[in-house]
Amino acid sequence: MKKGLSKAFLSLFVLAFLLMGVTAAQATVNLNMYYPVAVGGPITKVIDDMIGDFEKANPDIKVKAVYAGNYDDTRVKALAALKANQPVQLSVLFSIDVFELIDQGVIVPFDEFATSAEDKKWLASFYPALMENSKAKGKIWGIPFQRSTIVMYHNKDAFKEVGLDPNKPPTTWKDMVAVAQKLTKKDASGNVTRWGLHIPSTGYAYWMFQALCIQNGEVLMNLDGNRTYFDKPAVVDALQFWRDLAVKHKVMPEGTIDWGTLRQKFLEGATAMMWHTTGNLTAVREGAKFDFGVSMLPASKRLGSPTGGGNFYIFKKATPEERKAALKLIKFMTEPELTAKWSIATGYTATRADAYETDVLKKYVSEFPAAAVARDQFKYAIAEFATHENARNKKFLDDAIQNVLTGGKSAKDALKGAQGQAERVLKAYR
Repeated sequence: MKKGLSKAFLSLFVLAFLLMGVTAAQATVNLNMYYPVAVGGPITKVIDDMIGDFEKANPDIKVKAVYAGNYDDTRVKALAALKANQPVQLSVLFSIDVFELIDQGVIVPFDEFATSAEDKKWLASFYPALMENSKAKGKIWGIPFQRSTIVMYHNKDAFKEVGLDPNKPPTTWKDMVAVAQKLTKKDASGNVTRWGLHIPSTGYAYWMFQALCIQNGEVLMNLDGNRTYFDKPAVVDALQFWRDLAVKHKVMPEGTIDWGTLRQKFLEGATAMMWHTTGNLTAVREGAKFDFGVSMLPASKRLGSPTGGGNFYIFKKATPEERKAALKLIKFMTEPELTAKWSIATGYTATRADAYETDVLKKYVSEFPAAAVARDQFKYAIAEFATHENARNKKFLDDAIQNVLTGGKSAKDALKGAQGQAERVLKAYR
C-alpha cells in the first residue's frame, strides 16, 4: 500500500515538475525588434551587447534584433512584416515617420500603457527638443534613442596651415564663406585639391536644408504636420545661399555631394569642413589622422539645427504581455548609465540630461569636449521635418534641392513647385 502511494506520489511530482516547465516556457516573451544601421560606429555590436545585458537581467524575455539597413529600409521591412502577420513588436524607426505610422494605425501611444508614476517620470526625462518629433495629437508615440543634430566638423591642422585659429571655427554664414575660401586649396594647374566646405546633398538633403532655413529664421512645416512653407522668401534665400557656396563663393564643388562618402572625404583631407550628423562623431574620432574640432552650425539670423535620428515605437499588434516586455526593454536601454555608454560608443547624443551627470559621460566630455556640442545645440534645435505622407513631401523637397544645386532651376521656381505639390497632398489633413 505504501509502495503504491509512493509511486503515485512520484508520478504526481514528475507531472507537476513537467507542468512547471511548460508554464515557464509559456511565460517567456519573445520580442522581434527591427533596427536601422544608417551611419558609422559599431552599432550592431553595441545593440547586441545591450540586448545581452537585458536578457541576463530578464531571463523571461528574449529579444531578436533584425538589422535592416537605413531608416527607409527598416520602415519598409517592418511594415511588410506586420502586413504579413509576422511577429514584430517594436522597432527603431525615423522620428519623422510618426505621422505616417499613426495614419497607418500600426503604433500605440506610450501614454496608454506607461501609466505609473515611475513611467511618467521616465517619459518626462528626455530633452524637450527631442520630444517634439515624438508627440502628436497630444500623445507620446515614440521614445528618443538614436538621436542627433547636425554639427560642423573642421580640420584643425588645415586651419593652422592657412593661418586660422584652429579653436575658432566660423559662427556665422559670412565667416564660414571667408574661412572656407582660405581653406580651399589648388595645385599648380588650378585644380582643387582641398575644398573649404562640404554640405551633403544626397540621402538627407532636406535635413541639411532645414538647418539652413532655421538659421535664416524660417521653418519648413508646422508641428501638426499638415502645412509646409517651402516657398517662403527666407527659405528661397537659404537654398540660393547653398547654391552660391559652389557657384559664387567656390568653396565646395558644384552639383551634389554624397552623404555616404563624405565622412571618408573629410578623413582623407578632401574637405577642411563638413556638416554632418553627430552620429558620426565616434567614427571620425577613431579615423582621423589629424586634430579636428566640432562646433555648432553657423548662424545667419540665428543659430539652429533640426534634431534627427530614430525613436523606439511599439506596434499595435503586440499583445499586452509583449507591450509590457517591450516597454521594459526600452526603459532599460534608455537608463542614464546605458544612455551614456551608448553615446560614447556611437557618437549619438545622450537623449536625457541625467545621462550627462553620470561619472562615465562626465569624464568622457571633460576629455573630449566635442561630445557635448550636440547637447548644447539642443537649446537652438527644433523638430526635424515631419508631415503626413512625409515620404512624398520629403521627395518633393529633395527633388527641388537637387534641381537647384545642379543648376536645373532657380531656387524660387523649384521651391514654388514643391510647395504646390505638398499643398495638394496635405490639404486632406487639414
